[in-house]
Parts: sequence; structure tokens; C-alpha cells
Amino acid sequence: MAAANLVICKYCDSVYQRTPLGRREIARCAQCGAELYHYRQIDVDTMLALTVASLFAFVIANIFPIAMLEAQGRSSEANLWQAIIASFRSGAAPIGALAATTVFFFPLLQLCLFAYVLLPLRLAQVPSGFNWVMHALRQMQPWAMVEVFMLGVLVAVVKLGDVATVTPLAGTWGFALLTLLLTLLNSYDLRELWDRASALNA
Repeated sequence: MAAANLVICKYCDSVYQRTPLGRREIARCAQCGAELYHYRQIDVDTMLALTVASLFAFVIANIFPIAMLEAQGRSSEANLWQAIIASFRSGAAPIGALAATTVFFFPLLQLCLFAYVLLPLRLAQVPSGFNWVMHALRQMQPWAMVEVFMLGVLVAVVKLGDVATVTPLAGTWGFALLTLLLTLLNSYDLRELWDRASALNA
């Protein structure tokens, strides 16, 4: 039984062989009744469009300043990497390293891997190293924390509003858009891409 055809209940760890479903059908665990998966027509074009749009949003979020801070007649602004470098210089290196990893490197790698998989699948081809890339995508999902960073930016804007004027700039809106697009992209079940690849290899 191929590993790609197996599905594990996340509540009781029961293992089942994945079988095709019809429209509106839902597969449930025979042990605990939890939903295992449901019918969903994979749309590679939509996933690819979300990936490309996410890459554009990623560039905007990281190139442009996040916010402008004005206090006592002075103003300053910084993008993500300027903020990360400032955290290293101020002695908060662990925070800077965590931000660089979870807000920049992991999301960028995740988007590049999605593009690497989706472009060939759209052309009815399975890319080399498909299994490794798919496992990497699954392991990476919890560590791309753009939404956590976006929440931190919003909290900082509210907190600093009492002592200074904070104006969100293009970087903030880039991160907001990136958060939305990544949420939509990650809502797809990666097992559907496994099924598409298996069908092409059959």
C-alpha cells in the first residue's frame, strides 16, 4: 500500500487507505467518527495563481517600509530587514534570527517549493524530487509565521499610538495581503497534489 494513499486520523491515529470520493462525500474514521477528508476538486491553476500573487506580495512586504513613526518632530521608517538588523544591534539577536527565519526564509522557501511543484503539474508532469518537496512543504507549514508577525505589527501600532504617530506604509499592506494569500494557499490539502502526481505516474 503506497504511503501517499494512506490517511491517518488526527484524533485516534487509525490508518486507512485513501479512496476516491464523489461530490459532497466525506470520509470519516470508523473508530471515532472524525472527518478524515472530503471531496474537493484540485485546481492547480488557482493554487499556482495564489503562489504567484503571494510572491509579488512577498516582494512588496519586504522591500517597502512597514510603518512610519513620528514623535517630537522626528520621523523614522524601516522595512523588515532594517528592523531585523536593528534587533541584532540592540542585543536582541534571538528575536531577530527568529523573525528572519519565520517571516522571511520559511515563507519564501515555501512559495518557491509550491511553484516548483505546481508549474510541472499544470503541464501534466511530475517534477523530480517530488516526494522530498512535498514532505518539506508539510513540515514547513507550521513554521511560516507571517500571520503572527502581522498580529505583532498591529499590536505595536496600537501600543505606540499613545506616545507617537504611527502610519502604516506599503510594507504593512504587503504583509496583510501575503497573510491572506498564504492562508488561502495553505487551506488546500497537500494530499490532493499527491493524488494528481499518482494519476500522472499511473
